[in-house]
Amino acid sequence: MKRPLLIFLISILSANLMAQTGFIDNQRVFPRVAGAIKSKEDTLKKQFANAKLQWPAKDMYLRSFKYDSQLEVWVRNNSTEPYKLFKTYKICALSGTLGPKRIEGDYQVPEGFYYINEFNPKSMYHLSLGLNYPNASDRLLSDSIKPGSDIYIHGSCITVGCIPIQNDQIEELYVLASHARNQGQDFIPVHIYPVRFSNNRSQEYLSRNSKEDSDYQKFSTRLKEVYDFFEENKKLPLISVNKKGEYIIL
Repeated sequence: MKRPLLIFLISILSANLMAQTGFIDNQRVFPRVAGAIKSKEDTLKKQFANAKLQWPAKDMYLRSFKYDSQLEVWVRNNSTEPYKLFKTYKICALSGTLGPKRIEGDYQVPEGFYYINEFNPKSMYHLSLGLNYPNASDRLLSDSIKPGSDIYIHGSCITVGCIPIQNDQIEELYVLASHARNQGQDFIPVHIYPVRFSNNRSQEYLSRNSKEDSDYQKFSTRLKEVYDFFEENKKLPLISVNKKGEYIIL
């Protein structure tokens, strides 16, 4: 019995190693990804060098602002370093209004704290990166039967509740995220905010649109606490969800 057990353990180890070190190679078999790597990788390497960043980034963080229509890419090379801003993309279409997503078909872009849980090289929207919506907070606060699903960062510049950017930009982002995944980052955090809280005009817009909604005021205040922590430290806090579905910084 020892030999079959040994073979089984070796096969599990090999599969784990392939998942970690072979992710880029596995993605490269898809024509769109292969084309993106061919057209974007050298330019990205040069941009990293010009920004005095080490290629490839071992750790990525994405930050999106709905009202400001921006998607930021932050990178670092180990967990002790502060994140550095690499690039900001223009979100080229928007559906819904300020506020979290709470039910399927509401056309809302979620607000809150997520991570990339899917790489889709054959997306209807060129390439796409899936988010883990609904998360623990959403499952408590959103419709219990139909909270919605299939939230992506994708190309093609159209949306019914996702985060769209131009095709050449999603190619860059997909390559960056694939390298981070290949380096061992299983969960790439994506924080989606209603506004850029440090922008007075954006903050005033949020205040006007939430002045009669105390629940949303409280929700957006929780989001701002995480935003402020990152602005001060350029590191992400540990975030939990309490029994009420509220985000809590640990």
